[in-house]
Amino acid sequence: MSSNEEIEIGNFAPTGRMVEPGRPIQVVDWNIDRGLKLAGVIDFLASTNADLILLQEVDLNARRTHQLNIAREISQKLRLNYIFGREFQELTQGSRTSPAFHGQATLSPWPLLNPRILRFRRQSSFWRPRWFLPEIEPLQERIGGRMALISELSIGGRRLVTYNLHLESRGDDALRCSQLNETLKDSLRCKSTTPVLLAGDLNFDVSRSVAANAIRQAQFLSTASTEPVRTTPSRSLFDRGRPIDWIFARGSIRAATLRIHNSVSASDHYPLSVRLAFM
Repeated sequence: MSSNEEIEIGNFAPTGRMVEPGRPIQVVDWNIDRGLKLAGVIDFLASTNADLILLQEVDLNARRTHQLNIAREISQKLRLNYIFGREFQELTQGSRTSPAFHGQATLSPWPLLNPRILRFRRQSSFWRPRWFLPEIEPLQERIGGRMALISELSIGGRRLVTYNLHLESRGDDALRCSQLNETLKDSLRCKSTTPVLLAGDLNFDVSRSVAANAIRQAQFLSTASTEPVRTTPSRSLFDRGRPIDWIFARGSIRAATLRIHNSVSASDHYPLSVRLAFM
């Protein structure tokens, strides 16, 4: 395993894996709510036999998840490679000598290459620590900022660029659109024919905002049906769940219809899965 200040890499997948020509790949996207129900998360992911897993809200050394490295735990159990990017240092979950972090993880049985972080320029000030506030868990004081974790997946010589996103929850749609637009602009570094996947917890319904036009202009296609589907459970009569998790594809890749696994209760979000075929 190797690491730097913001990215940690681990490789637990066996080498020499073969791929059948033309075989579709299975992709899973999921906000796992820190990994609080880790056994359930692992059980579901094991059942998918996924080629690519993109996770948001992944803990590292946090008290609430027993100081575990959640990305590494999943990868070791399922024999996967992983890349973990630090979104925030969680000030109420660690200590000065043993800090806790929270972020995104991309996992695969295939090689994950060229990882980097796109830290958004515009951020909410909600999480910022303030001298007059105690460092207690309900306040969720943090250092860092929302980001996209970018990497490349190599499947039998085929390359897929992945953007693992977590947009701001504390702010308005204009802020989230700004963060999404930074991601879309960054994706233009790839040739138009390069397969690119953009997925994650976007924290708003991008089908009913100016974001929809920006996504179309960047030539991404949604893997969802024409009507957005709720990806969070109903919490009350007044909160029926929201369509805030998305998967988009661009380039020489074709996606089948998105599936929402709404029987899975290991998180406060439902997992999403889709099958992709290289063209």
